Amino acid sequence: MSSPSRILFVKNLNYNTSGADLYEVFGRYGAIRQVRIGDAPQTRGTAYVVFEEISDARNALNNLNGFNLNDRYIVVLYHVQSRVLGKGSLAQREEELARAKQQHGIDS
Repeated sequence: MSSPSRILFVKNLNYNTSGADLYEVFGRYGAIRQVRIGDAPQTRGTAYVVFEEISDARNALNNLNGFNLNDRYIVVLYHVQSRVLGKGSLAQREEELARAKQQHGIDS
């Protein structure tokens, strides 16, 4: 299971779901800083909901995972930041990727 985060990743959204819909449903659990809905072909049906407080995000996740919104059962997960795309210089990220490949026996 992922570590709790203020950022929730929501998938299996009806393509007609709006930001206002997400603010209404998720806002019941606390103050929301931002909602971002995927609009590219590969991100349609997904969104990020950013809460002010981790406890509010946890409460929303516990209550809304599997919730029926606009005729779809949504999946709510904690956002997990990619380690490869994390902070640091490009050289540091490339070095970390090379170490991970070596550790797992992956040839380039």
